[in-house]
Amino acid sequence: MSARILVVDDEPDLLELVRFNLSQNGYQVDTASSVNEALERLRLSPPDLLILDLMLPDFPGTDLCRRIRGDQRLAELPIIMLTARSAEVDRVVGLELGADDYVTKPFSPRELSLRVKAVLRRRNVPTTEKTPLSHGSLRLDPSSYRCYVDETEVGLTAKEFRLLESLMSRPGRVMTREHLLDEVWGSDITVTSRTIDTHLKRLREKLGTGGNLIETVRGVGYRFATT
Repeated sequence: MSARILVVDDEPDLLELVRFNLSQNGYQVDTASSVNEALERLRLSPPDLLILDLMLPDFPGTDLCRRIRGDQRLAELPIIMLTARSAEVDRVVGLELGADDYVTKPFSPRELSLRVKAVLRRRNVPTTEKTPLSHGSLRLDPSSYRCYVDETEVGLTAKEFRLLESLMSRPGRVMTREHLLDEVWGSDITVTSRTIDTHLKRLREKLGTGGNLIETVRGVGYRFATT
């Protein structure tokens, strides 16, 4: 069955352009012109991927992105931000909020189709049953996507969870920022080391005392403590 894509933008001509081109590539495409309309569609039937404009008439697209990443039912929904904002700071903010990719207007429909294909491919890689990871008070269950500190569940975004899983699965090994970026965001997405630092700062705060197990190796990257 072909993937379902929800495109959220308030420009009718752009919506039709994206809908037509993605449909020609075999995808099922729904559209919405506001955050509220998108929320209703997400509630009724979550798609396989969301293409989201940042500047919408009722609320900023970043608000919708935050709500999705904070909703356990939608936390893993792939998001491509499609916007006229091309400054690096806007790209960084978008990716830090949990977007999987960021495409600026004007754009090539072919480029967008290739980005969609790449994001769906990364998200649909088959995974085997993973063994829970634990150290001290911290426990991570990759199969159920749950994290616990002292048996209390901690809500993590998809990116925070993957960063923690990457570090916990290699205790004592120094992970460079570049390696973490490639493993969590994918090698074809342009982000900076600031993205890793910001996510790990928030992750440590959420983990409380468990966050002390994530050590900073100055000038190199991060390491999960073995003691």
